Amino acid sequence: MISRLLIANRGEIAVRIARACRELGIEVVAVHSTSDRDSAVVALADEAVHIGPAAPRCSYLHVPNIVEAALRTGADAVHPGYGFLSEDPDFAEICAAEGLTFVGPPPEVMQQMGNKATARRLMADAGLPLLPGVVEPVRTAEEGRAIADRIGYPVIIKAVAGGGGRGMTVVGRSADFATAFASTRATARAVFRDPAVYVERFLPSARHVEVQVLCDAHGNGVFLGERDCSLQRRHQKLLEEGPAGHLPAVQRAGLGAMAVHGALSVGYTGAGTMEFLVDAAGRAYFMEMNARIQVEHPVTELLTGIDLVREQILVADGRRLQVRQEDVVPRGAAIECRINAEDPARDFAPAPGRLDVLQVPDGPWTRFDTGYRQGDQVSPHYDSLLGKLVVWAPDRDQAIRRMDRALAELRVEGPGLHTTVALHRALLRHPDVIADRHDVQFLDRAMPELIARTASLAEDPGLAVPAARGPLQLVRPPTPDPPAPVRPPQERTSPMPDPSFTIDDLMDLLTQKAGLSPTARTTDPDARFSDIGLDSLAFLSMQTELQDRYGAEMPDDSPDRYTFGEIVATVTGATDSAGMA
Repeated sequence: MISRLLIANRGEIAVRIARACRELGIEVVAVHSTSDRDSAVVALADEAVHIGPAAPRCSYLHVPNIVEAALRTGADAVHPGYGFLSEDPDFAEICAAEGLTFVGPPPEVMQQMGNKATARRLMADAGLPLLPGVVEPVRTAEEGRAIADRIGYPVIIKAVAGGGGRGMTVVGRSADFATAFASTRATARAVFRDPAVYVERFLPSARHVEVQVLCDAHGNGVFLGERDCSLQRRHQKLLEEGPAGHLPAVQRAGLGAMAVHGALSVGYTGAGTMEFLVDAAGRAYFMEMNARIQVEHPVTELLTGIDLVREQILVADGRRLQVRQEDVVPRGAAIECRINAEDPARDFAPAPGRLDVLQVPDGPWTRFDTGYRQGDQVSPHYDSLLGKLVVWAPDRDQAIRRMDRALAELRVEGPGLHTTVALHRALLRHPDVIADRHDVQFLDRAMPELIARTASLAEDPGLAVPAARGPLQLVRPPTPDPPAPVRPPQERTSPMPDPSFTIDDLMDLLTQKAGLSPTARTTDPDARFSDIGLDSLAFLSMQTELQDRYGAEMPDDSPDRYTFGEIVATVTGATDSAGMA
């Protein structure tokens, strides 16, 4: 049993892990560099160990110091978070050799899936679709050009050991291949200490969709829905959302089942992400696997109500998954904006400084994950991420408006500090984003226009997304529901009001918006939400939908306050009033 866990990371993910440990009754050991000695995670920890100066190679990447800190403090487990050593199989192997439980997949699985060429071959063997290309490293520019000429341009050259959006070059014609091949290998050697690259077809108008999987060491696995990560700049994600509403529900479920099959086929354990590119026709192709917790994991947590970090720790402790696939019912829509200490007007140059003001937004289903507090110094030595602003709402349109409101409330100020807050607000106003028709190259195309809009929003943060009415409509109207299927008349235990809205219509609505199982449907007007296994979150979705569609107001937020007969009567009364008006 894990009783004391060392967090081999810093910033918001270290705080996130510490909180999960607290709730599990696990003691926390934090490690910190000199510049992080007064950080939030140090204050949360039961014990903190200084592991070196600010430079990452001397602290958060220094394996001997981290392992020594774990052994000296009596930790029996290590959580690597994301980044730094999270996908280093040697670190995982050293932890195991020292008797420390590593919160992540086995070292050999991490080694296989961390090598993109090997991962492609293994997933091809498991039956996952791949883009045209090769599954083995390309040795020479001539060999690579021959492959590119055969599969057709554009192609992308990728570092086998790459990650974080680095080590990738798009090539549009044969004459440019040799130069791109040499520069990509040089980048791969400098950044990843491995010059190996491979070649595959590049999809110019693709969507980036990733599936969250969770597997235990007993052969069980589930998928927890998917996230769309297409809003990225130079392969670096800025905004993530879920679900991938541009894909039909049946296809999303198929993609999830495929991801679990691929993960289990290599013996994966813990939380991981299978990433796919989806073309304009909706065809999905396996791209890579991230064998760790993702930055954007809160999107999935808000959609499913499942604490991914908690599940990671329990799986590492040898527990069986307590969640079954049928228990996973993503609801509503969630959006995450990465708030970075960068200046978009200066090509996203890092803009660290002292946080004189840090006021985070509040309100319903609004979450801000950060490792900083007001008065802290944002260090130039690490990733520029200040925090992650995440919201949930019953549907995507409301999530966009909630995120805009939260961004307007967020205040990050200090000498020299610049952030991406206003850029995100400009992004959420763009018609292509609102209509959910953007792709992975959208930000690179639209950036000049977005930067121009950012200035006015930074000057007047109170500007809200215009209301969705008349010529000011910026939020896509909901797609009309398909006609309800014709059903034979059914006996009811008590007379119902105007049959223009019936219990059957209500059940259809709950099936569509709250994932009501067909076997749980009822025609009993005296039944309540608890009788069909739905919770307050489902009630909120229904409440909002009835208000939007029919103008029916249900002021009490308790799902057990109303019978289904009373709900139908409220809707019917609202529609009658609207008709008389």
